[in-house]
Amino acid sequence: MAVGVFDLFSIGIGPSSSHTVGPMRAAAVFAEELKSLGKLADAASLRVDLYGSLAATGHGHGTMTAILLGLEGFHPELILPEEVEDRLATIAETGTLQLAGSVALPYGVQDMVLRPLTILPRHTNGMTFTVSAADGDVLHSATFFSVGGGFIVREGEEDAAQQELEESKKELPFPFRTAAELLDHCRKTSLSISEVMRINEEDSRTEEEIREGLLHIYSVMEGCVAVSLKREGLLPGGLKVRRRAPDWHERLMKETRGQDPDFRDPKYWQEWVNLIALAVNEENASGGRVVTAPTNGAAGIIPAVLYYALHFAPGMDKATQADRDETIVKFLLTAAAIGVLYKEQASISGAEVGCQGEVGSASSMAAAGLAEVMGGTPGQVENAAEIAMEHNLGLTCDPIGGLVQIPCIERNAIAAAKAINAAKMALWGDGTHRVSLDEVIVTMRETGRDMSSKYKETAMGGLAVNVVEC
Repeated sequence: MAVGVFDLFSIGIGPSSSHTVGPMRAAAVFAEELKSLGKLADAASLRVDLYGSLAATGHGHGTMTAILLGLEGFHPELILPEEVEDRLATIAETGTLQLAGSVALPYGVQDMVLRPLTILPRHTNGMTFTVSAADGDVLHSATFFSVGGGFIVREGEEDAAQQELEESKKELPFPFRTAAELLDHCRKTSLSISEVMRINEEDSRTEEEIREGLLHIYSVMEGCVAVSLKREGLLPGGLKVRRRAPDWHERLMKETRGQDPDFRDPKYWQEWVNLIALAVNEENASGGRVVTAPTNGAAGIIPAVLYYALHFAPGMDKATQADRDETIVKFLLTAAAIGVLYKEQASISGAEVGCQGEVGSASSMAAAGLAEVMGGTPGQVENAAEIAMEHNLGLTCDPIGGLVQIPCIERNAIAAAKAINAAKMALWGDGTHRVSLDEVIVTMRETGRDMSSKYKETAMGGLAVNVVEC
C-alpha cells in the first residue's frame, strides 16, 4: 500500500522505531507465519542473527528484548509498558520464552548471535529468524530489514513491495512522489497540502475515521507527556541522565500561578516547546509508549511544534475545541504529506542516512504542519519544510552507549525550535525560493550515502566514542 499518515504516525514503545519497534514487528510476523504454516508444535530450537547496526547498538536500543516480545506474539502498537516489564521479567527469570504465545523454548537475550561487522546488502538493520525441529531440520527461516520508522521489509520481496507501492499509488486521486508533483496538484485544484493528503487517505478510510484516528494519535502524544511529567529520577541505561521535564514543568507552572491553569504566557513559548520535546523523548528513552513521528528517536519534535500551534499561534487563545481539533488534523496531514516525500526519495533511518533522516525529517514535517495551520500557501508550506531540512543536513547519529538519550533528547528540542523558525521565515515570504524541497531531500540522501558508517548508529564514532560513559 502507498505510505499514508497512519504509517508515518504509529503507536509503539521506545526507545527506537528502527531498533525496537521494527524488530518487534518482524519477530511477531515471523511467529505468526510459523503458526499459520502449522509448524509451531514441532518447534524445538530457535536462532536469531542480528546484523550491522542492530547488532552494534542493539543492547542500548532494547532490540533483543523487543525481539523476544515479538516472538511471543506481541505487537508494538498494542503492547503496554507494564506488559513489557512483566513479560521480560518472566523471560529473564525462567530463561524461557513462549513462541507465538504457546510453545515454550529455552531462549533469551544471551542466545542471540550478533554480527555487527556484517552488513547485509539491503540495509544495515538486518535480522534472520530460524526455527528448527528436534532432528535439526529447519521448519521456517526468514530475514527482515528494519528500514526506519518501524517499517520492515522481507529479504527477497523488496522489488515486489516496491512494485505494489507504485501500483497502489496509481490508484490514489492525487499520487505524488516529489514536492513538485504535490505542489502541482495544489495548483491545479486550489487545494491545500493537507486537503490533498486527506483526499488520498479517503481512498482507504472515511473522513471521520481519518479525523478520529489523528485525534487519537495526538491524544497518545498528550498522554506520553502527562506520564513523563510524573516520572522523576534517572533514565535507565547507566548514563545517569536525569529527567528534567518534571522540574521544568513545575517551574513553568509557577510562572502562571494565580492565573487560569490553561494560560500559557507567550514570553515562555520556547520553554514550553522545549519541555514537550524533552518530556516525550525522556519517556521514549525509558521504553514508554510514544508515537513514531516519523521515528521514535525524533518523536518529540512534532508534538512540541503542534503544542506551539495549539497554544501560541495567533488566534488560538480564542479557539473552540472544534477549532483545536481541526488544527490537529490539518497539522498532522500536512506533516505526513512531507514525510511521504522523505520515505519516497530518501530515508528516515538513522542507521542508513544519519540523524538528518530522523530529526531532520521530523523538523521538516513539523515546519510544514505549522506553516499550514498558520495560513500558509502550499508554496510557503513547501518552503518551510525546505528551510528546516536544509539546516539539519549532515546531522550524525552517534548516541552515547547506543542509548537514545545523548544527544537525542536535547536534539529534539533544538529541532522543534528550528521548525518553528523555519515556518515563520517561510510565512514572511511569498513561497518563492532558490532551493526546492526536492533538491534538499536528494541532497540529504546523497549526504547520507557519503557519511562514514561511524556516524550512522553504529556507536563507532562521534560522541559515542569521545565521551566517557561513566
